Amino acid sequence: MKKTLIIGATPNPTRFAFLAAQRLHHYGHPIVLFGIKKGEVVGQTIQNTFPEKEDIHTVTLYINPGIQKQYYSQILGLNPKRIIFNPGTENEELRELAEEQGIEADYACTLVMLNSGQF
Repeated sequence: MKKTLIIGATPNPTRFAFLAAQRLHHYGHPIVLFGIKKGEVVGQTIQNTFPEKEDIHTVTLYINPGIQKQYYSQILGLNPKRIIFNPGTENEELRELAEEQGIEADYACTLVMLNSGQF
């Protein structure tokens, strides 16, 4: 199982970040939720401060590139194995920084990856 940090987590059930949290949980992947919205998803509280010292395998992004910039050092500091840039979050600058650090960086959709067994 791949512990996954969802950046842009939300309690809004119409958002893809919410659906990803549900689906990751359903498949048994431990999740860490970070976002500006307060609330819970699948019984877990959305953290409003960036998580530190977590053993994160995958970071999946649901925030736009302009907002991502303020989190570059924190995301890279977690030293995840992979960053998934979901549609609308594509960011060549962060992708290059991640790859320079040996982190796999994919322009993909977490939901599609889960449904197709590619996660």
